[in-house]
This record gives sequence, structure tokens and C-alpha cells, in this order.
Amino acid sequence: MNILSRCRAGTRGAGLMPGESRPSRSAKVTLNDVAMLAGVDRSVVSRVINEDPRLSVRPETRKRVRETIEKLGYRPNVAARSLRTARAYMFGLLIPDFANPVYAEIIKGAERAAGVLGYGLMTASSAGVRLGLEHYLDLLGQGRVDGLLFAGEESGHELAQLRTSQVPWVLVNRRLAGSQRYVILDDERASELAVNHLLELGHRRIGHLAGPDGADTARRRRAGYLAAMRAAGLEVGERSIVHADYTAAGGVAALDRLLSVPNPPTAVFVANVASAVGALYALHARGLSVPRDLSVVAVHDMPLASHLVPALTTVRMPLEELGRRALELLARRGPDEPITEVVTEPVELVVRESTAPPAS
Repeated sequence: MNILSRCRAGTRGAGLMPGESRPSRSAKVTLNDVAMLAGVDRSVVSRVINEDPRLSVRPETRKRVRETIEKLGYRPNVAARSLRTARAYMFGLLIPDFANPVYAEIIKGAERAAGVLGYGLMTASSAGVRLGLEHYLDLLGQGRVDGLLFAGEESGHELAQLRTSQVPWVLVNRRLAGSQRYVILDDERASELAVNHLLELGHRRIGHLAGPDGADTARRRRAGYLAAMRAAGLEVGERSIVHADYTAAGGVAALDRLLSVPNPPTAVFVANVASAVGALYALHARGLSVPRDLSVVAVHDMPLASHLVPALTTVRMPLEELGRRALELLARRGPDEPITEVVTEPVELVVRESTAPPAS
């Protein structure tokens, strides 16, 4: 029995064809099996798996090794590898809240990148477990994770904690003053796409349901909104921008305040899809129709956006790519190397039923 046949036999289920004998449960794919079938030394296989930057082999050889790993279904022995390398082969990801659907996409991308690199991903919410950054830094000190993706709430105190931790870390979807280690999205461009869409429909009184006043993402989206309005020669009144947290409840409260002014807007740009859900609910509760009475467009496109009533116009952002890229940079850069990357593609407007020209 050759290597490939032996490995396949070891993964077959309990059902046997007539005349077949039950394969041995000891048939497990090893590093030697991969090396033999790929025609390389086992050290080459190990260094390909570990993304060793010092490995000098031809691209076709690297590709053949990866294809052989996939074909045989080889899985490294993480426990043994951790003992050899003094690594945990685990990254941590701290997010503000699992209830925000935006973070599900970021987690998906980070988890996929970790798997490709042979790592695991441990994710927790500062809102859910109430452990916060200090808990994660304790884990880092114990060697239980090799680095931290931090998507939590911003504060200078937390940045100081990260800097003194002496382990790799990257801010995700946010920046802190003085930080040179972050991966963010092109939020200004997203805002401009949303506002320009409303302008092209003929709206001139455009309000902004912004995010939390202290949040970096909210500041960047507000900056994009203001830039687009100024480019169109439109003034923005003090009460044209209302801040709220990134929740449906926040959207309800902010929308009520936005419409309480004389001569209210005919359209609103919402900084987050969860807030937009609340805004739609608030409009329905007031007996107002979308988009006849108010057009609504939001940042971030989720599957639920197309199932709302009316279906929500959004700006789709590369959230999964953000998570993937952040983890790759965390894995490959040293703890003192700067990381200042903006993930720019794809950012695109998705037009649905919630936007239309203003009523005459």
C-alpha cells in the first residue's frame, strides 16, 4: 500500500465493502509521509508549514509541498511543535461586543488566516466576559498566546499596556494617538460613496447618524461625510450630526434626535448597519415611510441588510479581508516593527430600496 492509499484508508468510515478488511487505526499521516510524496527533505516541509522566511526553494517546490499537505490531510502535532519552538501557536482577538455583526466578518477572516499559518484563534468580547485587556496581557505573559489583535475600545491607558507587554500586537479597525501598529479600513471613502449617492439622487439636507464620539471609526466616517458635503458646497448645521453607539437602540435614540429639528433632513447617512436597523424601526414607529419620507444608507453590508423592510442601501466594506490581513501582519512582523496599513478594496455601494430621490 503506497502513502496516499494508506492515508486514505486511515480516514475511511466504519462502512466496509464486501471483501474489504478494516484499515488500521494507527495509519496517521506523518511529516515523513509528506516529504516522501513531495520528493523533498522533511526539514523543507517543516519550514514551509512554519512560513520560514529564510527558506530558499523554488516556488513550484513550495507549491508542491502545500498541495501534498492538502492531499494527504496532514495536520501538524501542535503540542509537540509548541514544546520545540516555545510558541503557543495561538493568537488572541479581543472585540468590544459579539452582538455587533461587523465583528463576525473580522473574526472569520482572522480565523481563516490563522488556520493557513497553522495557528488557532482565541476570541473574546470585553463586553461579554468583562475581562478586558489586562486578562489578555496576563495570558500573553504566561505564553498561552503568541500575539494579540486588539479591536476593543480605544484608550491611551490600553495603548500603554500594549506597549509594555513586549509581545506582538496590532490594533484592528481603529487607531490610537501615537500608535504605529494598526490595520484599518478606508472609512472616509465609504462615507463619501454613501453621501455622493444621496447627492446624486437630489438630496441636499443630509443628516449623519454618527458613531460614538470618541471612536476612531466614527471620527473617520464623520470626516468623510463632512468632506463630501463641503465638496458639494453644502453647509452642515450643528444639529445635522447626532452621535450614538453602534447598536440598534443607539440608532433609535439618535434618529429621534435627528428628526426633532425644524426642517429635518430628507436623507440620513448612518455610520453602522446595526444603528441603521434601529433607525428604520424608529421611522416605522413614527409612521414615516422609507424612502418616501427619509432615505437611509449605512456603512457595512450584512446578509440581514437585504432582508430588512425596506431592503437597506449600504456601503460594503472588506471586513473579512481586514481580519485576514491583520492576523498575517501580526504573525510575520516583529513586536517593534511599525504596521500602518489601510485595507482599501473592495469598498462598494450596494443600492437597495431604502434610498430614492426626495419627495417633491
